[in-house]
Amino acid sequence: MADARGAWLGNRGKLHDENKEIVALWKHKQWKVCQLAYKGRKRQIFSPDSYSELFFLDEATAFSAGHRPCAECRRERYLEFKEAWRRTNGAGLPEIAIAQIDEQLHKERVVPGGKKASHLMEFRDLPSGAFIERDNEAYLYWQMQLRKWSPSGYTEVGALPQPSQVVKVLTPFSIVKMYKNGFAPQVHESASG
Repeated sequence: MADARGAWLGNRGKLHDENKEIVALWKHKQWKVCQLAYKGRKRQIFSPDSYSELFFLDEATAFSAGHRPCAECRRERYLEFKEAWRRTNGAGLPEIAIAQIDEQLHKERVVPGGKKASHLMEFRDLPSGAFIERDNEAYLYWQMQLRKWSPSGYTEVGALPQPSQVVKVLTPFSIVKMYKNGFAPQVHESASG
């Protein structure tokens, strides 16, 4: 599925063993979204003694999983994300450490036992860029449409819930708040139909 590699590389630490089998869901709380190519670095997927490469279709997918931009290879976006997060979630603090953001995101992305965390909200309050779960499938809400997610792009358009319907939101709550405050993720071109 070469077409499903995505636009971004994710890093949660070394999650694989010597047989390249996934044995952990994360190794640290700094879940990053990196560029696929940076300064000519070459990587062998799941190489020994290195982090496990995850791939994301777009930023909306990565942010929904609870990742944030890398401070090294995506410095400008990292600073933009950090400032938007501080303005939206920082309770008036003039500065916020990335460790505080990582800690809060970790609380919002997994529940005890390691399963994906979610939260509920009325559909009318859902901002563009957020993901919901419907019938065990992930849907992106974008440009007033629900688009079904797949590894290689967004497919069918789903019927919109009623405004007062409570939906299961997959995007961490603090990131949903950022979207409501004007921060927008990069979204794969297939989301626009």
